[in-house]
Amino acid sequence: MDARLRRARAALEAVTDPEIPVVTIGELGILRDVQVDETGTLVATITPTYSGCPAMDQIADDVGHALQAADVGPYRVRSVLSPAWTTDWMTAEGRRKLREFGIAPPMHRADAGDARAIHLVRPAQAQHVPCPQCGSQDTVLVSAFGSTACKALYRCRACREPFDYFKPY
Repeated sequence: MDARLRRARAALEAVTDPEIPVVTIGELGILRDVQVDETGTLVATITPTYSGCPAMDQIADDVGHALQAADVGPYRVRSVLSPAWTTDWMTAEGRRKLREFGIAPPMHRADAGDARAIHLVRPAQAQHVPCPQCGSQDTVLVSAFGSTACKALYRCRACREPFDYFKPY
């Protein structure tokens, strides 16, 4: 890998998610690729967690600022919707950081042979998501949508704390 690409990747490793600043866009799987195209332009490819994600403009701006500060020459930020983002793209480090921040990471991974269908309506029995505060399994779904559309709001019956759960999809 050439020095320009190394500088770009190093700069982008520090870009955090604007809604969850303890985790990077790489750890969330939003940063999909960094390469140089046939014209010599560096291309950073990002994928939103869902197609209407309001943070994507800010993420694209943050990526641009990081590349500009790294002095990598001509660049562009490319947003792609296909393949669609999946929580499987989150790194183990990203999941750990979410938990420590008080957000329960997705419980299931499709690549582990544990794929779950996406339900547009609430299933008859909501799953018990472990509380990121105390670890209790005695939790209850409060709302299918939490602080953002990609998260659900749960409450722990043991410690009584509310928490977001990053929905797996």
